[in-house]
Parts: sequence; structure tokens; C-alpha cells
Amino acid sequence: MTQLVPIVKPRIAIPIPNSRRPDYTARALPQYERAVRNAGGEPVIIPVAASNAEIAQAAKHCDGVLLPGSPADIDPEKYGAERHADTAASDPLRDNVDELLLQDAYNMRKPVFGICYGLQSLNVWRTGTLDQELPAIVKHEAGSRVDQAHRVQIEPESRLGALLRHAGVLPGKSPSVLPVNSTHHQAAAVVGDGLRAVAWCPDDGVKEALEGTSADHYVIGVQWHPERTADKDEASRALFEGFVQAAAEWHAQLEKRQRDFESSGATQAPQGRIRSRSASGKGK
Repeated sequence: MTQLVPIVKPRIAIPIPNSRRPDYTARALPQYERAVRNAGGEPVIIPVAASNAEIAQAAKHCDGVLLPGSPADIDPEKYGAERHADTAASDPLRDNVDELLLQDAYNMRKPVFGICYGLQSLNVWRTGTLDQELPAIVKHEAGSRVDQAHRVQIEPESRLGALLRHAGVLPGKSPSVLPVNSTHHQAAAVVGDGLRAVAWCPDDGVKEALEGTSADHYVIGVQWHPERTADKDEASRALFEGFVQAAAEWHAQLEKRQRDFESSGATQAPQGRIRSRSASGKGK
């Protein structure tokens, strides 16, 4: 009789969006949770007031990191800039969680998906900078009630472009334009180490998406909010499905490495060989 192997849903770490605005969190967080679940993942909510040890322990058992939006702004001191008059207060507790989750994700090559503030947090953590005052040509602060605020042009030869083409929401390799929502007043300026810009607003040049440059590490950040429209928009849904699929693949690779390690240990043990700490896989 064939034994069925249970399907393990990839666990996705999501920090509480904001430590000072429970009203915002109550509205926003369920949208991220629903989008992750609908894509086949299991959301793991990380409290911003948790200790560093608790955050690290939670991250250890997750397969991917989703950095959500927030009404806060990154402290300009982090990227060596003067504070603009319109820059909102920072949220050090949220920033601390983001940094710990990103450190774990980069150390372990776990998939990362940043949304709006999450993209900005990722970019600054990777030593990038932010533009604190966007051009007035396009209304980037259109708000949550506007599903299509402006267009973004996506680099065809990018992971993001390939993901959306595969989902059937973009044409071939010609320049691809996608309508998106928009609720932000800052954006990436200097792109951080190991990242590249892969989408722009064609009307004002504002960077609208970043992705990692390493082929073996899934890292995507978008400046719009796909969680708000994932129930009804194919492109939004595809972003979550692509991310959760990457997390599932990461988990499967981890299980395979563990099995290979156990198998290797079982075959070598009878030979009486003494293995070093590095050979045993410890201390990675």
C-alpha cells in the first residue's frame, strides 16, 4: 500500500506591520495573511515587541520572509540623509524585526518578498538610500481605495518579469506595462548592494520594484500593494504564488540536504572515521 506523504505548507514570517498603529495593523495584516494562505503558505506572525532571541528562533523555523507595508518611514540617519519635513516618524521595533529576519534570510538563502515599506526596508538594509520627496507628476499617494493609480514598466529580462509572464499577465519579452495601486510618498533612490531596479513608473522614473542579483536567491520587492488586490487581480495573485512557491522549493531543498546528511552519516559511521565539526555540518 502506497503511503501518502503529507504536504507541508511553507511557513512565511511576517512582522507586525507597525508597533504604534494597532488600527493600521488590524486593517492591513489580515490581507497579507489571506494572500499567503491562498497561495498555499502558512503565515507566521512575528511580534515587534519580541526579544531578539525569540525573533531568531521564530525565523529559524520559517521558509520565507514577507516584509509588509507600514505608515512609518525609515529613519534617514540609516542612509546618511537629512530628515525631510514630510518624512514620518520611524518605527525602531519594526525595523529591528526586519533586520533580524533579513539577516536570517540572506544567511540561509530564504526567499524574501518586500512590499512598499518592506521594499524600502530591504533596500536600506542592503546599504541603499531613499528618495524622501517624489516628483509631483504622478499621484503615488493615491490611497487604498484606488486599484489602478498609475502604470509600472517592468524589465522583461528580470525574475519579476518572468514570473508575471509565466502567470500569463504580461506579454512576451517586449517592454511590459502593468497598472498598479499606489500608497507611498518615498521610494528607492540609490539601489542597495546585490539588488537591481526592475520596474519604474514610466511617467516620472520612480523605481517601483527591486530584485536580488543572485540567481540562487529569490529576492523581490514591489512598491505597490498586491495584498490588497490578490483576491481579484491575476498579477497580484501571481506575486504571492511565485513567492510561496519559492519558499516551498527552499523547504524541499532543506529537507533533501538533511536526508543526504543523515544518509551520509549512516554510511560513514561503521567505518569508525572521526569527522571534523565542519564535515558534520555543524557551525554553518
